[in-house]
Amino acid sequence: MPIKLQNWWFTTLLGTEEAILPPLEKDIEADVVIVGAGAAGLSAAYGFIGKGLKVVLLEKNICGGDTSGKSAGFLTPDSELELSQLLRRFGITGAADLWHVATSGVEMMKERIQKHGMECDFQVQDSLYLGLEKSGWEAVQEEVASRKLLGFDQILYTKEQLKGIIGSDAYSGAVRYAGTYGVDALLFCQGMKKLLLENSIQIYESSEVEKIEDHKVSTHLGSVKAGQVIFCADKLQTQLTHFANNVYHAQTFLSVSEPLGDKELNQMFPNGRFQCWDSDVVYSYFRLLGTDRLLLGGGDMRTTFSANDLNSSRVIEHVIKKFKEKFPMLQDLEFVQYWPGRIDCTRDLLPTVAREESQPWLHFVLGCVGLPWATFCGDFAARHAYDDSACDDHHYYEYFRPDREFFVPLWLEKILGKQLVFSINNGWAKYYQKDVNTEATRQITRRREAENARHNQ
Repeated sequence: MPIKLQNWWFTTLLGTEEAILPPLEKDIEADVVIVGAGAAGLSAAYGFIGKGLKVVLLEKNICGGDTSGKSAGFLTPDSELELSQLLRRFGITGAADLWHVATSGVEMMKERIQKHGMECDFQVQDSLYLGLEKSGWEAVQEEVASRKLLGFDQILYTKEQLKGIIGSDAYSGAVRYAGTYGVDALLFCQGMKKLLLENSIQIYESSEVEKIEDHKVSTHLGSVKAGQVIFCADKLQTQLTHFANNVYHAQTFLSVSEPLGDKELNQMFPNGRFQCWDSDVVYSYFRLLGTDRLLLGGGDMRTTFSANDLNSSRVIEHVIKKFKEKFPMLQDLEFVQYWPGRIDCTRDLLPTVAREESQPWLHFVLGCVGLPWATFCGDFAARHAYDDSACDDHHYYEYFRPDREFFVPLWLEKILGKQLVFSINNGWAKYYQKDVNTEATRQITRRREAENARHNQ
């Protein structure tokens, strides 16, 4: 049976009561306007609940209708950058800082889902980072050593021990840790939408922002003038901000299978369900949904940084083929739907979070890879927009500043092209970059020390 090009998360919306909201069709005023209703924008809007402010949220599609609603729904701090890679780049303190971003994002999402009873296929699933061959086993051991150094709990499995955990002998070892979850990302965004509406946040869908002038953002039918403007949108154009040049994209593919039977489930996960990814450069990742369907994602080197979207099933079919070689008991399992995910990212895989120096009321959250990172950064932007002087985490602006250094200087993009420079800088940041002794890192340390001293007064 041919695999169908269709986002599974959108399939799960069928039959729900969530209505598409009308677009903005007038000129209004507000205290805060947020542009983009993915994980970051929704988190920013959530941060204003109960503040007594008029908040407007604008979304060009539906809430969660772009990158967030296409994601695999892994709620884990690992998103492109493992802890060991952060440790290499930033040292113990810096790695702990950045791991706190991602783990806080995970906990924020978990808390909101549970507190408000959101129906979004929330799954408690420990993470399993799987090594492939000798280099993968070394990467797993390095991750374990990094976690121990920072005082985290984990379990290391050798190849032999792994046989009782996962139904494949293709992996050289693994590290397991808890506090991670799976979620239907689009239903989560729709749950956040409902919650925001119940708390008097105004939301307008089908309202793409085309222009910003001073404090006013304009769509094709209306505008919002606000004291604070927060952009959390994907794929911004340069006419809206020069920060758009800091963001490119990486393309991955996801697929979902028909439901697995009890025998297949027990063979695949004989000792509990996990969310998994491997140590390949372009890694494969998989987990079970609450309906016992298997979600599988991945890509290849040729298309990850391609300039244009690729919709062909060729890439995901290759991912599925390689996956079934590792799990031969699933050889007859049919994958029924697939979809491409074009994820915004930066040159070094960390988000860009910034305020315009000349317009400090204008905030940007861009290039967040992973729902937890986006959730934290949206909340961060909202807190600093609401009462910057009360915040004690300004040092994150230094980590996420748009003018941080990169291996290949940006002026070379005019010669080599943005696609090539982005892919080189991505690879360098993931495997070789060291920021621990740079002037920027020293500035972060000084700012953090000043914040701690002020907090302890």
